[in-house]
Amino acid sequence: MNTSTTQRTMYLTFFLCFLTALLEGFDLQAAGIAAPGMKGEFALSPPMMGWFFSLGLVGLLPGALVGGWLADRIGRRWILIASVVLFGIFSFATAHAWSYGSLLVARFFTGLGLGAALPILIALSSEAATPQLRATAVSLTYCGVPLGGMLAAILGATEYGTDWRLIFYIGGVVPVLIALTLWLWLPESQEFKTQATQGRAEQGNGLTALFNERRTTPTLLLWLACFFTLTVLYLLLNWLPTLLVGQGFSREQASIVQILFNVGGALGSLLSGRLMDKERYVTAVVVAYLGMLLALAGLGSNGGMTVMLIAGFAAGLCALAGQALLYALAPLLYPVNIRATGVGVSVAVGRLGSISGPLAAGQILAAGAGATGVLMAAAPGLVIASGAVLYLFSRRYAVIPAVPASSS
Repeated sequence: MNTSTTQRTMYLTFFLCFLTALLEGFDLQAAGIAAPGMKGEFALSPPMMGWFFSLGLVGLLPGALVGGWLADRIGRRWILIASVVLFGIFSFATAHAWSYGSLLVARFFTGLGLGAALPILIALSSEAATPQLRATAVSLTYCGVPLGGMLAAILGATEYGTDWRLIFYIGGVVPVLIALTLWLWLPESQEFKTQATQGRAEQGNGLTALFNERRTTPTLLLWLACFFTLTVLYLLLNWLPTLLVGQGFSREQASIVQILFNVGGALGSLLSGRLMDKERYVTAVVVAYLGMLLALAGLGSNGGMTVMLIAGFAAGLCALAGQALLYALAPLLYPVNIRATGVGVSVAVGRLGSISGPLAAGQILAAGAGATGVLMAAAPGLVIASGAVLYLFSRRYAVIPAVPASSS
């Protein structure tokens, strides 16, 4: 394959992965935007809303595990297409929910499809990139998530945002169209095809391979960082509009803050990838985790609209920078034969945090602690996550043979 063909394949892969990430971002934000309408129609209490948010995230966990495992055996392309079709169908089904129970079931299976897609997107974009651009490629793909969330937030700020069923109709039809696009044009990972032609003896190790060859410590530290980082991120993704309304802001004002949260998230994702590719690891960690702590303090300060706009933008930038940092780091810890599995398991562990965050927020609000209590409760986990990531970088674990020797 000549250089120009390789570059075309790389850019096509990036673009299609980015489009798919847009869908995930739209759906994740759609739940929070649709929440006020569903709350009124089904008379949902804060703990019940917490379960609605979290059960979709429960589906993400087995989805990430199984999706990554299958992608290392069958191929990235076909499992990704199946995942997109699955979450499209059940997002559409959410719009037809007739009870609280049916909402939960539809949300779980939507999460199953979404969960399977993410580790494959990370593996595909990392494997399509040149070694010098791996982190940037992953962060470029992942910035589709906050941009998709921004599209959902824009929809929520219009009169159409009051129709919660319409939000899920859009989230159901568009993925099916994107799945057709993936079927027509998405190329399979060249690294995966090369591995397949050389035989798959190593692939029989499965999950145990994540702990072989000095991988135990970096794997466990990656899991720890993913858990606490996603706890905070998904708390904000799901509860931010409700928390702002609870502080006295209007739905329209909350939507504007949410839009800025997602704009900041896209920029943070790109910034994190560039810092990692330039080996400015400590700077990336400081931006993500210290920035998140400061932004949470701003959101919980009960300040005016200007403070909320700045804090919302900063929270998005730093929270997504943290997640993008971890997702760019994960493929660098594992060789191609277990890469999607390794990424998938780390994503699944992170999903445990994403389940815990919305549930804990619902319980804290029900106890009367308010928005400030919810946001400040997230701070200790961020300190732990930042320590785990700094230790990973200080020991130079984030190096695999696919990375140039100059990085070792």
